[in-house]
Amino acid sequence: MSGITIYDTTLRDGSQTEGIAFSLSDKIKIAKKLDEIGIHYIEGGWPGSNPKDKAFFKDIQKEKLKHARVVAFGSTRRAKTKAPEDANLRELVRSQAEVITIFGKTWDLHIADVIKTTLSENLIMIADSVDFLKKKKKQVFYDAEHFFDGYKANPEYALKTLLAAQNAGADVIILCDTNGGSLPGEVEEIISEIKDKLNTPLGIHAHNDLGIGVANSIAAVEAGCAQVQGTFIGLGERCGNADLCTIIGILHTKMKLQSIPEKNIDKLMETSYYISEISNFKLADNAPFVGHSAFAHKAGVHIDAMIKNPLAYEHIDPAIVGNHRRFITSELAGKMPIVLKAHQFDVNLDKKSPETIKLLKKLQDKEHSGYQFEAADASFELFVKRCLKKYKPFFKLEGFKSASEKLFDGRVFAEASIRVNVDGKSKFSASDGNGPVEALDHALRQVLMKFYPRLKEMHLTDFKVRVLDTTAGTAAKVRVLIESQDNTDSWTTVGVHENIIEASWEALTDSIEYKLLKDQKK
Repeated sequence: MSGITIYDTTLRDGSQTEGIAFSLSDKIKIAKKLDEIGIHYIEGGWPGSNPKDKAFFKDIQKEKLKHARVVAFGSTRRAKTKAPEDANLRELVRSQAEVITIFGKTWDLHIADVIKTTLSENLIMIADSVDFLKKKKKQVFYDAEHFFDGYKANPEYALKTLLAAQNAGADVIILCDTNGGSLPGEVEEIISEIKDKLNTPLGIHAHNDLGIGVANSIAAVEAGCAQVQGTFIGLGERCGNADLCTIIGILHTKMKLQSIPEKNIDKLMETSYYISEISNFKLADNAPFVGHSAFAHKAGVHIDAMIKNPLAYEHIDPAIVGNHRRFITSELAGKMPIVLKAHQFDVNLDKKSPETIKLLKKLQDKEHSGYQFEAADASFELFVKRCLKKYKPFFKLEGFKSASEKLFDGRVFAEASIRVNVDGKSKFSASDGNGPVEALDHALRQVLMKFYPRLKEMHLTDFKVRVLDTTAGTAAKVRVLIESQDNTDSWTTVGVHENIIEASWEALTDSIEYKLLKDQKK
């Protein structure tokens, strides 16, 4: 395998995702996790732009990273300013980062309308800035901002900006599709046109505004780029950056190109969920390679074929990237998911066994009463284990009470009290929350975390309620789906009842029971 260098910008570009605000502690944790899997370069932020990023570069020096080199990010010097006097460049040097990435303008539109200087001055700005940092003994990466738009508008000048960086000593020149509007064919064609005119290694920095940031990154690699920049789980401004997890998966499984160490490829799913957890940004179930549904099979014909040969409906073995195969129970799947689940519990069943027929009948009765196990895989596993008497509850409910109150000032809050039995010990707890389900969740965790401290790793990420029979009005059954997540996985549970609190309680307790069962297997 020849190698591709991976450059992660989750801590900078990723922090620009709407709704995300990394704390300093978050940034340190993510950097350490990325280092664990062998990312080559971790862009820590822009030390000249805010105190938090400045503090990051100070604190990260206390950490003993094994693989990654931390990168400070900034811009070329300002127009009509000498490089040694430019505040931004001085902060980059003060960061003590060994590697510096600076971006400069490639597109003549930006030069005229945004930074409002001349084309010739822009070239000098690029050269001066790279030269200044090289004289400070830094490894310098030059990000050619808006390169593809600039090249399409004025190819001769766009190339001059790259040559300015190269002649000043840039170690790698990164071609940026900053607006995310280029197509893979354009990316490959343009890189093929310019690469022989440069003797500096090239990289790619693609945004995902057309949904093809990964495709553009792969096209750039095929055209000769040796460095790929991006973020984990596709974080980033607007539609995000190219997803490094998907890119690493493709490089390893399809292109036989090494990026991170091969021994760490099976940590991709865990790392994605870890970053999702810290970011409080849900990893898409259908995310390639690492999503919860990436290797989920529902149709009975598919499942039957998978039993005969997994290659029938899977492009790789999911274990390669740390994921696992799932067979989803539904009216489309018949008995096969039950048989397969039983095999996971060391129970030998086949399609014709009495136990299988009994389980299928119970499953059909459950679905007839409103349960939807195809969307609640965790509840389905618990259902099968309970029916096969392969499951011992981690706690027993002795009773709970919940109430909601609206105050005169318009505020609404809920209180819940609960009594559960754990290992023969009766325990009581009470808590409040924005609603009755949150209050119950808080009260239950208060008790259980004393016995099962790893529950603090999980939290609820989604809560859905559906009325099953709208003609029954307020007396109708409701189905509640709760999605939960910890730092390695996500799972969904279901509850059904005429009382929405009882339906929620069922889904909530299944979620906690599944987490405890999952941890017990480790």
